[in-house]
Amino acid sequence: MKIIRLLLTILHLIIIGLLFGTIMNAYIPPRVFGFLNLLSLGFPVLIIINILFLVFWIVTWKKRAVVFLVLSLFFIIPTRRWINFTSTKKDTPNLKLISFNGKFGKLGDDAIYDFLNKQNPDIVFFQEYDNKKPLDGFKYFENGYPIVKIQSKYPISESGIVRTDVNNGICIYADIKISGKLIRFVDVYMEPFFLDKKMIKPTKDMDVNEQKAKKVLHMLIPTFKKHQTQIDQIKDFINASPYPVIVAGDFNAVPNSYEYYKVSENLQDVFLKAGKGSGTSFHDFKFPLKIDHVFASEFIEPISYKVDRSVRISDHFPVIAEFYIK
Repeated sequence: MKIIRLLLTILHLIIIGLLFGTIMNAYIPPRVFGFLNLLSLGFPVLIIINILFLVFWIVTWKKRAVVFLVLSLFFIIPTRRWINFTSTKKDTPNLKLISFNGKFGKLGDDAIYDFLNKQNPDIVFFQEYDNKKPLDGFKYFENGYPIVKIQSKYPISESGIVRTDVNNGICIYADIKISGKLIRFVDVYMEPFFLDKKMIKPTKDMDVNEQKAKKVLHMLIPTFKKHQTQIDQIKDFINASPYPVIVAGDFNAVPNSYEYYKVSENLQDVFLKAGKGSGTSFHDFKFPLKIDHVFASEFIEPISYKVDRSVRISDHFPVIAEFYIK
């Protein structure tokens, strides 16, 4: 029995080490050690295993439970970036933003427009969507670039593209006056991985699974490195903004990744401030992923954050965020 407990202790220490590895993404970029960014994808599984171990140590009345419990305190905020519970805000929002990856309308443009019009947003960010049809009541647009679009009910004073050194990711911005304050809205679509379900679906043949795993790894790590280039340049653009910013979109990156830590520097994670429940937004794989995010300057107060799972009009659920512009 002592040997089993020793092995379980060693295994738990390994899990704790891997969890700390995800936190190190804040300091070590993918070009230095891309494996750490890979760990961030497995954070939900690692934290569940950690909780199961904690329960086991507590139930068996082992002193090591206290040590592991103290170490686990470091993972409270990283866990809340995936699943969160906040109190309802009292302030009335004066801005409603929807960020949505439309999968190029493959599940139907009419369904997309019906949903968005019923939501009555003020500003909509599109990713992977080229339809330029105006939503009801929308008169102002930044739709001069492929893949990403911004629609607004309020006048756009300036807009354009954020230049980055990647081929498939793209980022645009629009300066919009809300309640008398100019806000810079940044719509992000990070370099995609070009993965599909067949590539990650396991088979009964272990040799085939091994080849699949190697192929996926060879696609993930290089893309992480491209993400580093893209997000560093986007962050430079954000830092140079003369106005408060709201940054949202499909980051193709999960919480606690390098991309997440980089873009969130000096910005609020709106889900962390106002989200409730799970923040996972990409549902095409069996393993749920939170790759759509919303960030805002401290000047802007997040009121609510919702991933709307009531509709399946894309492989992403729409992300709806409300703000109070002071």
